[in-house]
Amino acid sequence: MLYLVPTPIGNLKDITLRALEVLKEVDLILAEDTRTTSHLLNHYQIQKSLTPYHQHNEHKIVQHLVSQLQEGRTMAVVTDAGTPGISDPAFLLVRECVRHGIKVECLPGATAFVPALVNSGIPTNRFVFEGFLPPKKGRQTMLKQLAQEERTIILYESPMRLVRTLGDLREFFGDDRHASVSRELTKLFEENKRGTLAELETYFTEKGVKGEIVLIIAGAEKPGRKTEYLDNEN
Repeated sequence: MLYLVPTPIGNLKDITLRALEVLKEVDLILAEDTRTTSHLLNHYQIQKSLTPYHQHNEHKIVQHLVSQLQEGRTMAVVTDAGTPGISDPAFLLVRECVRHGIKVECLPGATAFVPALVNSGIPTNRFVFEGFLPPKKGRQTMLKQLAQEERTIILYESPMRLVRTLGDLREFFGDDRHASVSRELTKLFEENKRGTLAELETYFTEKGVKGEIVLIIAGAEKPGRKTEYLDNEN
């Protein structure tokens, strides 16, 4: 049995009772960073064996993990924050478990893009999640494609690249496309900054950026249709 267990994206209280129960009961926890997961487990007084499982070793150990699962061991996959498999390791192991008839269960829980989307003030009825933009190869091609996307667009970004990405989006989407930048979600200094791409680029260029970023961008307008947005300084 393999469990995918979401972990808090900031505030340690944002974990479900069921998630804590699973983490206590499994034989082994696969952790993206054992130091981060140890902090969470220690907070809830859970003592459990941890094995590193991340993008640099998942291809090497996946068959070994499948063999252990076939022998009857139960495992939980956790990442540093949020739901495993969403721009984080898990897909490869889940796919192999499905191929080998091993039961997989994903618990509901924290995912950064959901609160960022809901409080953005940008339409939530239809959206597309693109994760991180390619840093180099294929970046312009994707931006050209996304510029025509009519659904709300969700991106993840690092604080070091946010200003560059906002500039690239301005180039392909136009200065006046509305967007929202959420950072430090669920933490003490959470910020949700809304405005046009031009306004957001200016703001974060002057202020600087800290924390993990979720970027919500309004979809392209259909001819003859105009969506009203409310800017918010908070």
